[in-house]
Amino acid sequence: MEPFTYASLAQIRVLLLPVGNIRRSTFERWAQDIRSIDSVRLGDLTTDVKDERSRFMPNHQLASGYLHLAYPSHPPPDSHAPLSLIRTSDFPLIAIGIASCGENDSLATILTQFQTTLHEVFPHESMFPLASNCFVFEESDSSTNINLGDNFPGLVVIPSVMGHKKTYVGTLIADLCSKVLVELANVMQTLESPLGNEYLNATLFPTLPPASELPRSLDDEPRRDSLPLLPSHNSQPELTSPGFRAKSPLGLKRNSTIGPGLLPSRHASLPMSPALPKKRPTTIGAASSHGRLFKVLADFFLLAGRLEEATIWYTESIVLFKSPQDAAWHASALEGLATVPVIEAWSSTHGVNGTTGDKDPWADIADKLTQAIALYQKATPTSEPEATLSLLAYLYCSSVLRHSTLLYSVWSSKGWGPLAFTAMIQPGPSPFLPATLSNNASPTSASSARNTYAALERLTSITGITRAQIAASLSQAHGPWLLHLDARERVRTLEYIAAMFGSLGHVRKEAYVLREVLGCIMDLIVCGRDEKGTGSARVLSAGLAARNTSLGGAAQGTVGIRENERTEGNESILRLVKHVCKVHGVDLEAVKLVDVHAPNRDSQQSQSSEEADLDEELLSSAREPFGWPELQIGIIREAIAVAEALPDYPAVAQFSLSSLKLLHPVMSPGDQHHLYSTASRALLTAKRRGERRAVDYWSGKPVVSIEILPLPLVRVPIEKPLSILSQSSSGTTSILAGVKDPFLYNPRKLLSAQTKTVLVQNEPFELVVTLQNPYVFDLDLQSLQLSTSGVPFVSKSSPVVVPSNSFHPVTITGRALEAGELIIRGCIVQAPGGVSREFVLPLSTDEEEERRSRRRSAIECETGRSKHAGLDSRPWEKLSKRGSTQVGTSTTSSSAAAKKTIRFLECKVVPEQPLLRIRRTSLTHGAVMLYNGEMSTIRITLENVSSLPVDLIRLTFDDSTIAPAQQALADGDLSVFDTYETEYDLVHRPVFTWDSDREPHEIQPGQKRVITVNCFGKVGCTSGAIHASYAYVHRPQDSLKEPPEVFYTRQLSYPVLVTVYHMLECQAMDILSYTGATTTKTSDDDLDDISPEARARTSLLHVGEIADWCIFSIEVRNTYGLPFEVTFERNQEGVDHASVTSLVPPGSTSRIVLPVRKISLSEEHVSRPIPMLSDRQYVVTASKLTPAEERAQRELFWYREELFKVVRGRWRENGGTRAGDLSLRQQRMTMPMLEALRVETARVRMTLVRYDEDGNAQDVPVDPPGTKYLPPPNEFVYLRTSITNLSPSELILTLNLTLEPSDHVVYQGELLDIPVGRLAKGDSYEVETPVAFVACGRFDFSAEVRALGRPKDSSLVGYGKMRIAVSDS
Repeated sequence: MEPFTYASLAQIRVLLLPVGNIRRSTFERWAQDIRSIDSVRLGDLTTDVKDERSRFMPNHQLASGYLHLAYPSHPPPDSHAPLSLIRTSDFPLIAIGIASCGENDSLATILTQFQTTLHEVFPHESMFPLASNCFVFEESDSSTNINLGDNFPGLVVIPSVMGHKKTYVGTLIADLCSKVLVELANVMQTLESPLGNEYLNATLFPTLPPASELPRSLDDEPRRDSLPLLPSHNSQPELTSPGFRAKSPLGLKRNSTIGPGLLPSRHASLPMSPALPKKRPTTIGAASSHGRLFKVLADFFLLAGRLEEATIWYTESIVLFKSPQDAAWHASALEGLATVPVIEAWSSTHGVNGTTGDKDPWADIADKLTQAIALYQKATPTSEPEATLSLLAYLYCSSVLRHSTLLYSVWSSKGWGPLAFTAMIQPGPSPFLPATLSNNASPTSASSARNTYAALERLTSITGITRAQIAASLSQAHGPWLLHLDARERVRTLEYIAAMFGSLGHVRKEAYVLREVLGCIMDLIVCGRDEKGTGSARVLSAGLAARNTSLGGAAQGTVGIRENERTEGNESILRLVKHVCKVHGVDLEAVKLVDVHAPNRDSQQSQSSEEADLDEELLSSAREPFGWPELQIGIIREAIAVAEALPDYPAVAQFSLSSLKLLHPVMSPGDQHHLYSTASRALLTAKRRGERRAVDYWSGKPVVSIEILPLPLVRVPIEKPLSILSQSSSGTTSILAGVKDPFLYNPRKLLSAQTKTVLVQNEPFELVVTLQNPYVFDLDLQSLQLSTSGVPFVSKSSPVVVPSNSFHPVTITGRALEAGELIIRGCIVQAPGGVSREFVLPLSTDEEEERRSRRRSAIECETGRSKHAGLDSRPWEKLSKRGSTQVGTSTTSSSAAAKKTIRFLECKVVPEQPLLRIRRTSLTHGAVMLYNGEMSTIRITLENVSSLPVDLIRLTFDDSTIAPAQQALADGDLSVFDTYETEYDLVHRPVFTWDSDREPHEIQPGQKRVITVNCFGKVGCTSGAIHASYAYVHRPQDSLKEPPEVFYTRQLSYPVLVTVYHMLECQAMDILSYTGATTTKTSDDDLDDISPEARARTSLLHVGEIADWCIFSIEVRNTYGLPFEVTFERNQEGVDHASVTSLVPPGSTSRIVLPVRKISLSEEHVSRPIPMLSDRQYVVTASKLTPAEERAQRELFWYREELFKVVRGRWRENGGTRAGDLSLRQQRMTMPMLEALRVETARVRMTLVRYDEDGNAQDVPVDPPGTKYLPPPNEFVYLRTSITNLSPSELILTLNLTLEPSDHVVYQGELLDIPVGRLAKGDSYEVETPVAFVACGRFDFSAEVRALGRPKDSSLVGYGKMRIAVSDS
């Protein structure tokens, strides 16, 4: 509908009518050109009339001023005919027909059609239009020979070749305006007669009958008798029914609303009129006041653009309005007076912003309008109250809107100035979008951003007009008197009120009024479908208004339910409904309507605005409640009722499901069930009617997770590079499955480390899809299937029922048909009656989880931090103002290029693989029992149950001792020595071993093979597993394809229960140096008394040079219940093989003694660091050792390793066949043991000699064991110290002697730093020192040999000692 104009009283209305079969686009194009002419200069008016009929014409051609034009879209209803004199400006004074003609069109036919259209639009008793013409626009140049002549008055042909058509049309409109002014003079002449004045004062809203029905005047003045008759082009009889006349030429759009129930019940604020008297008899002939005549004269002068005369006559008329019956006329005159200053200000160029003096320039105008409003309220009808009340309510509402428009125009234009004048005279199609409020949103434009509070208050501070003042003025129009208005005027008034409230920022009031607009429109829709007019009075009035505002169609009372429903205008009504609900915090478009034939859509494409910044889960978790749930649910019911009344079944389903999606947390179970059933019925009805639209999947994101169930371990393929086949299978650090390296290979760890799930071609696998249902009813899904890309994939879609308020897992089985890459994007879900939709589930990577965590933290941090007033508290408004969202939006474009592609669950499909199974084993119940160190065998039979051969078999093993050892190594708390021992035990003493070179590697389909595995008894092992990895490597390949670089293995596992008995323990290992007592010969009598074993042991201990030998001893304890034979062997280079065997009874301990030749290792050998047997990264030990301590540690390690190479232990069950090895790895070596084991660098030998008289050296006697020298006291003997270089290089040596106790020893020479000199390899040097013992007792002599050129801590290269016992006997 056209907007309300403040200066409508000064505008000549021009009604544009389509004539003939003109196309709508053509009509709109020419109508747009005509509507652009909004004013006509008074100087452009011309007429040949020179008598009193030219009274409203300008005084001269240079007169200043304008005639203002308005172009309504519809004529006024018939019920407004009584306003033809009090409000002449509301009626079309000019009617212009727009037609197009071609070669075959007849101008006579077009003229007839134009006249017929005029008769249909305007009632035959109406005095309007005062002037009419039909503009015929040629479509082509071929009809230029048309000659109008004088046969077609009232029709103008505008050739297509004419240039400046708009200027010519403007001239034609000026001529029509001249005719209007002449006709207004004719009307005025009739009213100036006494009879006309009596008619003017006969009723509250008088009308003049046609001239043929006017009685002759009693005044016989010639001038009055000669007055022309009133124009009446409708004097011919009525040819059509009223219903046919009332059809709109432009085909008004059908609108809808929530329904009559939304109109609030109000108490009437207009004064109730008393019982009205009966219709008064005619007063024709009585003397009447001229106030109404002067008022009509002023109206005509205002329409004619002669403002001074209009002001004078308005003032004169106001003086004469004294009667209460003239209150409405008085108010109308005040409105005219309030219009004149605006027209004058617009015409002149002196209008500026601001105030004049102390009073606002619009204050007087506002006072007049306020007085007019009060007068309209006081006006009481005296006759025909039903019709009169409707007209009074219309005038009252128009006056209120005029006053509100004045305040709003000044406020929105930043004061009194040209912008305000233009807004009040020519508001344009968007009166509430002035330049100063460019961001203001229309009532139904949800995407436009409304002005901020600061921008609106800034206008208040500039103009001094507050929004509250405008709203208070506007609220006067909203009351029970609206019920007296015709339906069209009621809708127009309410729409204008709602639009102004919205522009003022009072969005809730706007929504409240829009609900009433919807109620009025829905009344019209219901009336249009009511047969035979049996509705209530209100419905009948609404139907009458609908009839009057339309052109063409069926007669009243014959409208029924339409078989083919027209949906024009439904979208506008639904847009209003959505806006009203959105103001109250309910987004009825949360569920989208899509085309049924549209392809499946990605959830990111359908929800790109949400997925660009935040995930839907984060938004839903951070959404705070808004609004009053009871009110929201009530409005939703009304919205659904509107959609059902239209009817629009897809919209019914959309509203119901959107409400369920958003408000189900606050809905009662009954409401949820009702909405769900309503949506289901609507979808079924829409489908039955062939509706192309359907609702998208509505229940949020039903798919929570997708998980691929792991394949059985016997079917899991493991990827291996082909290059690994060329590597040695005996390497301890190899990762090939089946190689004997349990320390570094763990199949479970390898499986979990794979980034992609590996599937096998043509083998089924299972996925678990977890669905959620947050509602109180069971959610029915018509179809659920996987969405994949990549290689072809086969799976069946199935219906699913998700129980209420639960998470429901669904297992889906699928199969990949080809080898390659399979990408599982998500699921395709379809609800009953809806369209299928794809929900993708991106892979939850570490980067994605971190990003989501940051977003969640930012949202939680911002929630509740900022206060939002009013409608800014709605979820989508708060989201747009959230800092994290704005930052994310600003950086989206800059980071779009760097953003990683969304990753999905990817599966690698490998070619078909063979399958083996374990047919039988040699173990009983999978258990084996061993002694510690014993070796046994396990035989396993494998069978090929697939159609593919196996050409590669490898075994790998696991046992219970591996994991603790690996954990200890990973912790890094072990010393270097313990680390080596742990690694040695894992690498060189595994529980399971097998000989791959002697075992078969090929198994044809259906064949069997036996594999032998060795099992070693290790203390602490309780269980183990044998893993057989197999593959089909040498497949036939296409010659054109590049050969693959990898192959895939499968694995069979056989668990073994191991029991190891710990029966022998080695302890107290020691290495001793040889002494004289060790080699003392035993007498023959003693030999006869000892056992053969002791005799053999004694003979074994007799070696050659005792300085080159040491004694290895160890204790063996039997903790088992059976005796065992223990044998230790010596395998040393350069000496004969020797062994010692001893029988260890149960519970006994035996010591084993074995002579070992001293060992000499080079300096380079002992300086090497302790090695690591694995490829682990080197870890620095926690202990801090000095260089000397580190050197000593290395020497201990390397000499210990060399000792274990020489000495080995074995055991055998006494009287049985079971045997095994005896480990010495738990024994430690100490520094004294090292000194006894290794060969000295410089050997020191100390002896005591004495010389006889001849100078011959004689040995001093020793005791029988040979451990002490027995020199006499107080005699000089000679201490002979012999030094021999045993190192591979020459040394420069010095000698230090120590004699204890030194106080009782007399010596000659030096004892410290005695030079020895340079000794080559194997050279010897002797030093003699004379000594004498001056006391009896025990003396200890020692000698130290140090090498020059070495550090002090390592300069000692030789050491010797001796013991001396001195006695008098």
